[in-house]
Formats: sequence, structure tokens, C-alpha cells
Amino acid sequence: MAKFVFVTGGVVSSIGKGIVAASLGRLLKSRGYSVSILKLDPYLNVDPGTMSPFQHGEVFVTEDGAETDLDLGHYERFTDTAMSRLNSVTTGSIYQSVINKERRGDYNGGTVQVIPHITGEIRERIQRVAANSGADVVITEIGGTVGDIESLPFLEAIREFRGDVGRNDLAYVHVTLLPFIGTSGELKTKPTQHSVKELRSIGIQPDVLVCRSDREISLELRSKIGGFCGVPGRAVIPALDADSIYAVPITLEQEGLCREVLDLLGLADHDSDMARWAEMVARLRNPGPAVKVALVGKYVQLNDAYLSVVEALRHACIDRDAALDLHWICAEQIEEQGADVLLRGMDAVVVPGGFGNRGVDGKVAAIRWAREQRVPFLGLCLGMQCAVIEWARNQAGLTGATSAELDADTPHPVIHLLPEQQDVVDLGGTMRLGVYPCRLAPGTLGQRLYGDEVVYERHRHRYEFNNAYRNLFLESGYEISGTSPDGRLVELIELKDHPFFTACQYHPEFLSRPGRPHPLFRGLIEAAQRRLPASPSEAINSQRSGLGDSPRTIASPSA
Repeated sequence: MAKFVFVTGGVVSSIGKGIVAASLGRLLKSRGYSVSILKLDPYLNVDPGTMSPFQHGEVFVTEDGAETDLDLGHYERFTDTAMSRLNSVTTGSIYQSVINKERRGDYNGGTVQVIPHITGEIRERIQRVAANSGADVVITEIGGTVGDIESLPFLEAIREFRGDVGRNDLAYVHVTLLPFIGTSGELKTKPTQHSVKELRSIGIQPDVLVCRSDREISLELRSKIGGFCGVPGRAVIPALDADSIYAVPITLEQEGLCREVLDLLGLADHDSDMARWAEMVARLRNPGPAVKVALVGKYVQLNDAYLSVVEALRHACIDRDAALDLHWICAEQIEEQGADVLLRGMDAVVVPGGFGNRGVDGKVAAIRWAREQRVPFLGLCLGMQCAVIEWARNQAGLTGATSAELDADTPHPVIHLLPEQQDVVDLGGTMRLGVYPCRLAPGTLGQRLYGDEVVYERHRHRYEFNNAYRNLFLESGYEISGTSPDGRLVELIELKDHPFFTACQYHPEFLSRPGRPHPLFRGLIEAAQRRLPASPSEAINSQRSGLGDSPRTIASPSA
């Protein structure tokens, strides 16, 4: 039978509940326990699929095709466990389900209310994750902040959940902030006290407090917090600001979070195997020479919009003993200032996914620059489509070529709508979503990077390469290195006679893990490293000769 941990947050939003939940999952797994983590989000959207990245950050896609909150990406990366659509629950999806049941007559004519029907549906969703995953421990993160009106049904549901399971089968973890007031020179505990008071007012007494702070929390202060909040001093867990999210599990392990939770759940505290994770963090903190990577997008003002892409680049850099020097380049600025002005000196260019016309010409210009300057390039989803548009316009001479998504009247729709999308009206959850197989062509860069004949990647798109232009594409020096098993859908392309130029219709960033980077990102960083000077003297000489941006070769570090 599964055990349950509920993670709530207080004082301020964006306090790091997702990282705490993911870190606890990592620590439990390091002790041999299987874990599943779900997110309860209080917004009325059914899922974040139709929300602007400026509003919500990136949309993370699960294996079974759910469009979810970005926290599920953290859950997967930290625990190396695939999540499903069951692991993402919103207020919108709860109300939709309850209303559908009411319309079918499932409630036998009774009045449908928040209690017990909405809260009962929430509890059922939590139990469903436990039943379907078979996990030893199910961790549930409640989105929002204690005190928010929107979160009240979720908080009531997890209060009621205590009656569904034994008291030793459940633990409440509350994440709070201890702000430092400079004028008094003190960490203040009152916000935490008030946050716990809010929880208590609805019948939840936290078992563990995780206290965020930018400086050390003394034992005396921890004891004070515990006394005011009804929590043992040992269960007041400091969580100081970290230099990397991947350092958080190690810190929380040292502070005893996992031991405290295991004790509450009546589970044995096995030896923890965090050696490889600690080694990975050490490599992250002590990298080799930096590689300059340009991320060319239209949502660069909000870094969370490309969170998984950035993490995938970071995983690859850790693996290759490189420091990631990431440059956020706005595609619209390239349209205004030119690619060379903004990209000169870059060791690699990444064009991520997205939708809509805005910034597309800038992305196309960035890809042309990477192709002509022989700078390693990786395109993802829309990034691949932009690479095809760049080829069509600048190499195939197809005037006005673009995607049918961007211009329905283009004379050359080199990217067009998937046949199964022709009659789709609703936007949410209707794209080509989830895992699909990709067959790799022998002898290609793609096949060498993956080392497999067939791979499985996650998708999120409506448009695809137009096969009417396939022969012309191949004749001009490009290669289709990956397709659907029937050969119909183009999944992976590359440019021959280029140091590294490849693009995929899918989203490889969702499968990258710390300690196990995705092959495409690892290949990109390896290619970027070949441009770095082999020695300080070479760097000095190249600067003197004005050849600082020219490709150079170094001995490749061992894989």
C-alpha cells in the first residue's frame, strides 16, 4: 500500500515547492523506494497547453501526450521516472470531470457541491496515481500559496485524505520563507508562523517545515519556529539558496528531510546511494572551458519558457566537462540588427520550439548564419521547420517559401498541416502529442549520435515537412536521418559537409537527464568544444590574427 506526502507552500509564490518535492523524490529513490509525484494546479484551464509561455513558462509533455506544468519536468529529471497525464491535475480538469458526471446523472439527482464532490474527485485523482504507478510513496505538490482562495478545495481535499488512509501513511510538508530584514539584521519568523496558522485554520498541522533562506538558520531559531508552529525542532529543515537546483537534494539530505519523512511514514531508512548525484554536482561546480551557446527564441524575457532546453544543455555540458555560457538572443532583434551582430563569437546555436509568425524571420536568419559560418546548430520542433524554410528560401530558390501555419497562401508550403489535423477545431490537447517512434537511417549523424536503429521521442506539433519537396531537399545536400517507421513523416534532418547541423521535429529536451544527457544535445556541445582553442597560447594567437571566431580543433575528452 502506498504512502503519501503532501507539499504545500506559504508566504510567497515561486518558493520552490516543486524542487523540494522533486528532491524528496530523489532522496527516497536513492534509498530504493519507488516514487510518483503529482501536481495539483489551482487554475481553471484544463491544462497549460493553450497558455502563453509568458504566463506559465514551458509546457512539459509526458509520454502519454499530456500537456503539463513545467514542474513535471523537474519530477522526471530528479527521479528519472516517467510521469503521465494522471500526474497533472488542474482545477479546470476537476470541474470538467465533475460536471460531466453530473450531466450523465452519476449523482442521482443530488445537489453537486464543492464538498464532497469536488474534494472527492481530487482525492480520487491522488489515489488513481497510487494505483496506476504502484509507487511506494506518492508525493503531491499543491500549487499556489496557502491563503489563496483558488487553492482551498485542494487543501480541504488533502485534509480529508487523512481520513482515507492511516495517520502513519501520510505526511504534510510545508515550504515557507524566512525573510532577512537588513535594518534589524534578523531573519523573521512571523511570516512562517502566519502561514502555518492559515494551514491550521483549515485543519492541517504540518509535520515538517522546509524553511527557505538566504543565510544560515541557527538551532535557536529553528527551535523557536518549531515551538510556535507545533513542529519538532529536528523537523524544521533549512533550505538555503543553492548555486544549482541539483545541489538541493544533497543539502536536504544533510539536513535530514528524508529521514524525518520516513520516520513519519513508518518506513525503514535504508542506506542512501547519492554518490553519482554528488559527483554530478561536483562536475557542475568545477567545469572545464566555457562554450558559448546562443538560444534564439521569442520568449527569452522569461527563461522558464525554455526550461527543459536549458537543462538539457546543462546536462550535456556536465557530461562534457564544459561550462555553459548561455546567451539569450531575441529572434525579433535579429530581424532588426542582423544575425552576425548578435551571434558573432558563438560556439553553437539552438533554435527551440514555438508557435506563430513573430520572430520566425529572425530564427531563419540565425539558422542561415550558423550554416554559412559552419557553427554547430540544433533545431527543435519549430526550429526544424525554420531550418527547412531557410533551405527553401536561400538554397532551393523557392521565393516566398514558408510554413502553411504562417501563411496559408504561400506558393511553397514546405511545411504543411498534418493530415489528421485537417478537421481539428479545438486547440487544447489536439496536437500530435506524446511518444512516437523514429527510425534512423544507417550511416547518418543522427544514427551515430543515438547508436540505435529506432528511438522514441516526445512530440508536440500540428505541422510537418511537406513531402512534395523531399527530393529537392535531398538533392541539395541535406539528409533525412530519421522518419516515422513507415517513412511518411520526416522527424530528423541534417546537413552533410557541416561540422554539426541537425534538427528534429520532436522535443528531445524532455528526455534529457542529469548524468544521462540526450544524444543530440551531447553531440552539439561536443561539436562546440571543437571550436575552442586547444591552449591559452592558441587563443592569444588567434585573437592577434583576428581569427577568434574561426573553428578550431581540440582533442575530444573521453565520453
